[in-house]
Amino acid sequence: MTVNQILSVKGREVYSIPSSITVFEALRIMGEKNIGAVLVIEETVLKGILSERDYARKIILKDKSSKKTMVSDIMETEVVTVKPTDDLEYCMELMTGKRIRHLPVSEDNIVIGIISIGDVVKAIIELQKSTIQYLDSYISGSKA
Repeated sequence: MTVNQILSVKGREVYSIPSSITVFEALRIMGEKNIGAVLVIEETVLKGILSERDYARKIILKDKSSKKTMVSDIMETEVVTVKPTDDLEYCMELMTGKRIRHLPVSEDNIVIGIISIGDVVKAIIELQKSTIQYLDSYISGSKA
């Protein structure tokens, strides 16, 4: 299964913010959209990503004010991306190896979607269910 197949089920909606807003404003948007991370995109260019983890580690634990701190001050600027044609195994290796939970999907340097660790795990579980069902049918002699 590929990233593109996940996006075809999940959808390609991408929420983004500019780096010039406050962390508080970004968190409000994340709360409204019920998302754990938001992309920082300016003029179609991916500049960074802001996650709940960034907020916890760079604001809360350092006793900073989310109303006074700008997104540009705490966002992750080295964003790992994947292509629509990448497979789930590759995505899982990236997420595990780099300890990240969100992967923007880009094509021709334009963000066309985002997948989370939850999306990848869900897709892998569905694949495993299908394989088990197929093998069970094969063993029992019936057609799937």
